[in-house]
Amino acid sequence: MAMENKVLILGAGMVAQPIIRYLLNEGIFVTVASNTPERAVEMVNNHINGKVVNWSVDDEKALDNMIKEHDVVVSLLPFTFHLIVARYALKNKKNMITSSYSKPEMLALNQQAKDAGIIILNELGLDPGIDHMSAMRIIDHIHGKGGKVEEFYSICGALPAPECANNPFGYKFSWSPKGVIMAGNNDAKYLKKGDIINTPTANLFKDKFSLKIPKIGELEVYPNRDSLSYIDIYGIPEAKTMYRGTFRYKGWCEALDVIKRLNLVTSEKHDFTGKTYAQMVAMMIHSDSTDNLKTQVAKYLNINVTSTALNAIEWLGLFDNTPMNRNQDSTFEITSDLMIDKMDLKPNERDMVILQHIFTASYPDGKQEVIKSSMLDFGTPATDTSIARTVALPAAIGVKMILEKKITLKGVFIPVLPEIYNPILEELKKLNISLIEEFGLPMSESIQ
Repeated sequence: MAMENKVLILGAGMVAQPIIRYLLNEGIFVTVASNTPERAVEMVNNHINGKVVNWSVDDEKALDNMIKEHDVVVSLLPFTFHLIVARYALKNKKNMITSSYSKPEMLALNQQAKDAGIIILNELGLDPGIDHMSAMRIIDHIHGKGGKVEEFYSICGALPAPECANNPFGYKFSWSPKGVIMAGNNDAKYLKKGDIINTPTANLFKDKFSLKIPKIGELEVYPNRDSLSYIDIYGIPEAKTMYRGTFRYKGWCEALDVIKRLNLVTSEKHDFTGKTYAQMVAMMIHSDSTDNLKTQVAKYLNINVTSTALNAIEWLGLFDNTPMNRNQDSTFEITSDLMIDKMDLKPNERDMVILQHIFTASYPDGKQEVIKSSMLDFGTPATDTSIARTVALPAAIGVKMILEKKITLKGVFIPVLPEIYNPILEELKKLNISLIEEFGLPMSESIQ
């Protein structure tokens, strides 16, 4: 087999299947290295060009040898391990792709990557990934006409399809569950009509607005981490609004806000030996009794006992006198385990991904327009989730473009340049992942 077509994939988690299948179908030799080899074997499915290696991330010698034998390495490992992988990619002068955010330590390798003659391409997934590429296509279009980006809202959400959103949270996990819940502890920062808005974590789920999505209905939006850095990333210093947000069905924000107010997702350890779920909640509201706990909590938080949030917490089992079987532990671990247990996406259920960009642009002749770029993608039960497809396929196409020398840049990049985003977006369209772009919309279509 020609050396220029060997790809190493590290990890066989929730998003690995579509990239493995895509590359094998393209006639590319794929080695999947994972500490869950049985999952990897299932994904490779006896393909003649596929190989599985039982590998754990602490075996750096094996990592070095594997990277040496391949042309591109794709790290689907947790982001904390990407730098180790990058070190061996640089040493062996091999290209590397991830779908995770670029950390400053990764960006600092730019010159080394240039010197090694390789590209390290990060943020090539959904969010980050498809969001960057679809945003830059419109931003470059506006700038190309001499225009300015006045406002930019970029909102994304991975959710159960409407018919499967049948619990009080309106949510089911189709990817890293602990990551989803952990993100609820972030602060947020964005620019709105010229003002910088800082939202501390305590107010994250209170800082929300509603948006109507065709075919889906009304969804809630809350801010996603630090939006300000995207003014530079997207090259739009003129923007008066720069907001990145997350979509959820109604119920999630209210329930998560109350769960946070009850300190049920903190990392602080307590001794929960012999305690029930109800006793843990009682402990968090400084009560000695679990009698009428729902009423006690309502009073403690000064909210209605029939509120959506308390119904969600009750449905989760946090008011139950069921033993937790925990010792020293954090409320985050206990609550997130309960959520994972009760809110997983079943094999016969579909998930969906919604991505919505809303731009307000102005031009030298005084004209203004609203531009929307929208994606609505559904998973296929028992085959692929939408989140797996939309995270893995951009990375898969990136691998192919590098092998075919259609991407020849050297250094550390994210996909905001036309020579990266154009070919990848075109190829995604062939896989039925595409954005509907609407130009010339009236100003009334902007977010007020």
